[in-house]
Amino acid sequence: MSRERHLAELETLNSAYVRSVDQADVAWFDAHLAQDFCNINPDGTRLDRAAFLAQIGRGSVVKDIKEHDVKVRLLGDFAVIHARTRYIKPDGSQGAGWYTDDWQLQADGWRCVSAHVSRS
Repeated sequence: MSRERHLAELETLNSAYVRSVDQADVAWFDAHLAQDFCNINPDGTRLDRAAFLAQIGRGSVVKDIKEHDVKVRLLGDFAVIHARTRYIKPDGSQGAGWYTDDWQLQADGWRCVSAHVSRS
């Protein structure tokens, strides 16, 4: 697969990741997370794959999450995605944040191996 196709696939996966957080789509994450996935929440807590899937299933405390300023860095069979977010906080006010997701090209396709989220 060409570099351009990998970048396009990663951009699609990134958008689907954000949509899946917003829609509590556990099945999407189950299909796209590496078995040893690790997530760092905005409060600093670290979650393994099972705990992250459970958290997704409960639904996000923020709504209408939109990504922007997305930068995909392809480094061979590894990719780093940096992006900003806008969302609605539980009190109805606008929020913003950053995330970094790390993806590895495995035998069955791109899998997210780690994520780190910050919010303000």
